Amino acid sequence: MDILVCIKQVPGSTNVQVDPETGVLKRDSQKGKLNPYDLFALELAFSLRERVGGTVTALTMGPAQAERALLECLYMGADRALLLCDRRFAGADVLATSRALSAGIRRAGPFDLIVCGKQTTDGDTAQVGAEIAELLDIPHACNVREISPAGSGQLMAETVLEREILCVRMSMPCLVTAEKDINTPRLPSFVRKMAASDKAVELLTLDDLPDRDERLYGLTGSATQVERIFPPDNETVQEHWAGPNAELAEKLYAFLLDATLIER
Repeated sequence: MDILVCIKQVPGSTNVQVDPETGVLKRDSQKGKLNPYDLFALELAFSLRERVGGTVTALTMGPAQAERALLECLYMGADRALLLCDRRFAGADVLATSRALSAGIRRAGPFDLIVCGKQTTDGDTAQVGAEIAELLDIPHACNVREISPAGSGQLMAETVLEREILCVRMSMPCLVTAEKDINTPRLPSFVRKMAASDKAVELLTLDDLPDRDERLYGLTGSATQVERIFPPDNETVQEHWAGPNAELAEKLYAFLLDATLIER
């Protein structure tokens, strides 16, 4: 089974800078880390490879420093790593990002299974996985907590809905997004790092993709744009009361009534 895992390098802290004109994150100036949800997607791919054989390829779109996240994937056990890196991809929203990733998948594939993390910690839209599947015209299941081969080129997936679990049988090729409780991710190891020391991250630009229309990617190809970004107000007002329990209870009761948080 040939598996591709879409990963992303996200800001390593909450202190991020935003371009005031475009409203997008300044990723070039940020120390990045591998998106935590993608660790579960990688572990799912590795465990399936151990069960049925095959290969695991990691793919991301980002600036040059995103190579570090892909190297981490190689040190965890990925067979191949691909970086979509081009200034013409910059400023992409979820739609333009999905277009670039799906084009990269077509260029690098074919693959039997595509795995994404449930969401990213910088965007939290949880839309890219499903949009990739739609653009590739393949079946998909989101919020998957368990997956297993079902024979005859099919997979059985359990997806977490709001109040129930849905079992889905899909024909490959297909795409799933992994829930955080699906497994316990392995960590990079020195042994695997040494074994992967001869592996290099492959670089792909827009010119390498099957669809090279610049209007489909980056800020130009984005269907949405951020109008304004501002930090949340962290100012809070605190009151400290002291006194006998009965007096404090009466004071709290009056305060809640006055704030219309409770009724008489």
